[in-house]
Amino acid sequence: MAELIDNEPGRYGDRRPTRDQVIGRIADHIADRRPGHPLRVAVDGITAAGKTTLARALAAAVGERGRAAIHLSMDGFHHPRAHRHRQGRDSAIGYYQDAYDFPSFARSVLVPLGPGGDHRYRSRIIDLASDQAIDEPPVTAPADAVLVVDGSFLQRHELAGLWDEVVFADTSFPVARRRGTRRDTQLFGSTAAAEHAFDHRYHAACRHYLAEVDPAARATIVVGNDDLDHPVLRRIDGAHTGTGHPHTFRT
Repeated sequence: MAELIDNEPGRYGDRRPTRDQVIGRIADHIADRRPGHPLRVAVDGITAAGKTTLARALAAAVGERGRAAIHLSMDGFHHPRAHRHRQGRDSAIGYYQDAYDFPSFARSVLVPLGPGGDHRYRSRIIDLASDQAIDEPPVTAPADAVLVVDGSFLQRHELAGLWDEVVFADTSFPVARRRGTRRDTQLFGSTAAAEHAFDHRYHAACRHYLAEVDPAARATIVVGNDDLDHPVLRRIDGAHTGTGHPHTFRT
């Protein structure tokens, strides 16, 4: 049943809800869900939307509510570097199609944690820094655990029907570009190189994803994440919150 909520000014006086308050409301909603298997939650969004920070905070808040929380990142389910760059180091479509090993992720994580699964999952299959495959033994999740996964393109067709909740971190491209280039300048060697990578590879791929999948419309929870201190809860379980519709990303 959809939970009708809003970011009511009256609820918090004249103050906007804080990050902790918004995350707490999402965690309350998630912690109440018990589908009979580990609850599989995606934190989706464009590159540098703030997905990892949001996922970590959400997992911590769910844990504080008495549920066993597992946080995974799609960083551990990349394809090897040669596969990721086979269409060119700067290719946007190459990043969209070749960056992540979604079939292995589904097989190693989402299916065993889903209905009828044995709850045995793998936390990663590759070390991204060294580009070395990882063959760690599977871990058994508690039956009432909550899995929170952050990553890009999490509503692609390979993962369709395998999530129980999807949180979309709705961040505008200009804000995400500033965050990402600031974060990755050292990685790329200069601010200009980082900006080029975001413009021509990462965010170009994200625009393709938005056009193909419309992930904000499909998500069960939408969080406006331009302001990290004051995120806006736009929708939860299909109910709009009275703060407007998600961004159309026409930037």
